[in-house]
Order: sequence, then C-alpha cells, then structure tokens
Amino acid sequence: MAHEHRKFICITCPRGCALDVTIEGETVVKMEGNSCKRGIDYVTGELKDPRRMVTTTVRVKGGVHPLAPVYTESPIPKPRIFDLLAEIRKIELKAPVKFGDVVIENALGTGVNILASRNIPAKSEAS
Repeated sequence: MAHEHRKFICITCPRGCALDVTIEGETVVKMEGNSCKRGIDYVTGELKDPRRMVTTTVRVKGGVHPLAPVYTESPIPKPRIFDLLAEIRKIELKAPVKFGDVVIENALGTGVNILASRNIPAKSEAS
C-alpha cells in the first residue's frame, strides 16, 4: 500500500502545531512537527473518527433575547454536524431558559446532549 502525506494543524491546545504526517491506510507511519503526544492522538482521531464541538443558537419565545446560545456537551462525529444543525433549527424554546438546560437529549442518537449556554429570562421577569 502506498504512503500518503498529509498536513494537519493540531487543535488540542493553543500552540497549534503544524503536523506533517505520513499515513498508510488509517495508520500513522511518521509524524513531524508535534510538540507533544497529543498531536499523535489528534491525528489518529482525525483519521478514524473526526469529531467537533458545535455551537449555535436556538429561537426563544417570550424571552428578553430572541435567541439562546447552545452547544454540544461533547464533540459529535464531523459528518453529522449539518444534520444536527438542521435538527436544532426546528426548535423554539420558551423563556425562561437557564444555563445548562438540556435543549436536546441524545442528539441524533449520538449520546451527546445539546445544552443552553446562557440564561434567557422571560420578558416579564426582566422588568
């Protein structure tokens, strides 16, 4: 099997190491540019099961703000991001919304919850 050369920017810490990786199948054969072991773990994860945190907003009815920020409790599979955003787009919460409220439980069967990341009081509560 032929070796493939790919470049990655490691996103596990603020350093952002530029990684030059030689891959055979899903196996890392050689890696240069990583400052720590986390670079190896990052690339291995990217090759086998790339995941991302997702942040967006949800409509809120009767709140002091029309939108509430939400986020995934943990990373979800990268290919599922647009499906998740489509699912979130269908939701309208009713104020009040509390930080940490579960907006969607087990989103798309991934085992990951979608949580509110801000308090949105009802209009009458804010007066």
